[in-house]
Amino acid sequence: MSGEKIKLLRPSMDYAEDIMKYRQEFLANNPDEDMGGTGNLKDCEKAEDWLLYVEALKRPETCPEGLVDSDTYLAVRESDNKIVGIIEFRHHIDHPILGLWGGHIGYCVRPCERRKGYAKEMLRQNLVNCQKRGLSRVMITCSETNIASEKTILSGGGKYEKTVWSEELRTYMKRFWIAL
Repeated sequence: MSGEKIKLLRPSMDYAEDIMKYRQEFLANNPDEDMGGTGNLKDCEKAEDWLLYVEALKRPETCPEGLVDSDTYLAVRESDNKIVGIIEFRHHIDHPILGLWGGHIGYCVRPCERRKGYAKEMLRQNLVNCQKRGLSRVMITCSETNIASEKTILSGGGKYEKTVWSEELRTYMKRFWIAL
């Protein structure tokens, strides 16, 4: 890693301005890029809307129908308190698909903060969270052309399973498992 320590924090209004800067940076950099692990941030005009969405996904009883409860974290650099990434894991093990997987991790690193080791550290810290939730394994995916994410996943213990077509993302996705 670049030497800069990060911590995973629950999203809050304390970071509202930086959440929207994070969103804007993605939209300015590549509006078509998948912002994995951020839920509906791309569609939110205000941080408050996104924070309500994230909170609703935190517990099965408040999770919107058809979605899966999850924990979302801001990866915040300790030195300047800036968001460098967002990561989530979906863990509703009664779900017909995720129950087979054990859970699923999605994440993305702010475009200006890539190639600094933050993705590996975000994944490492989030795997600890997955263990605390009692998961024995999680699935993590990346597009088949995203070599950087694939390297991060492999370095985190990912074992390649197969490549599948994602209708939602309109691309082929590589699926990996990480045993906890």
